[in-house]
Amino acid sequence: MAAANSNPAFTNSAAFTLNAAKASQLNRPISENELSEMYGRPSASPDSAGRMTYEDTIVKIVISFGILLVGAVIGWMVPALLIPAAIGGLVLGLVNTFKKQPSRTLILIYAAVEGVFVGGLSQLFESIFPGIVFQATLGTASVIGVTLALFASGKIRASARATKVFMIATLGYLVFSLINVGLMLFGATGDLAFGLRSMEIIPGVKLGVVIGIFVVLLAAYSLVLDFDSIKTGVQRGAARIFGWQAAFGIMVTVVWLYVEILRLIAIFRE
Repeated sequence: MAAANSNPAFTNSAAFTLNAAKASQLNRPISENELSEMYGRPSASPDSAGRMTYEDTIVKIVISFGILLVGAVIGWMVPALLIPAAIGGLVLGLVNTFKKQPSRTLILIYAAVEGVFVGGLSQLFESIFPGIVFQATLGTASVIGVTLALFASGKIRASARATKVFMIATLGYLVFSLINVGLMLFGATGDLAFGLRSMEIIPGVKLGVVIGIFVVLLAAYSLVLDFDSIKTGVQRGAARIFGWQAAFGIMVTVVWLYVEILRLIAIFRE
């Protein structure tokens, strides 16, 4: 008579086979004491089961931002690392974005490199506009706090239609940014510090201010998407490793938000 399971991965492993003694133990009746003990055992928590939790994800986010801050200190002290860190951060960001399985090592390396970029950029802006880093940090923290409070209270949620508009608007902004950088590199915008952004669309109002406010709103909605992804991951019992992916997403959005607010304030003070 053929074996019930012919898969060698099961039949050759002691974990998936039963000998006669074990089979007889499984077939015997369960006593009341044994049944009571089984029901009295504590259920496995999401953390012990290797699933994503809010607490564990928050720890991963804190660790990631801690490393980012250390990198920012290095970038502030050695601003010459700004360009290499910008290129490295872009490459690592793309790798982490399109990687199917999150990598804790790559995400933490990204945090360090992106921190160097943020520190170098901050030092550059601070040397031109004293006090701007504090203003941008305060503005970034305010946007994050308000967005988190609105999300937690249920007053703002991600929706399919809003996300579609967000994607189109973000793509349009990316195209504008590339065109603006190209015009600046070829000298088409003259001595304007921020290219097309420094142009006045009406007396006293620069294009960069209007675009900057709009992009800050885009970054705020990106935070909503990040919070919603974490909530969905926890509710669906995603693997614990995806907490690192959540930390990566939050980092990308916060850095984007900070850079946009930094530039917006600089255009105001230009």
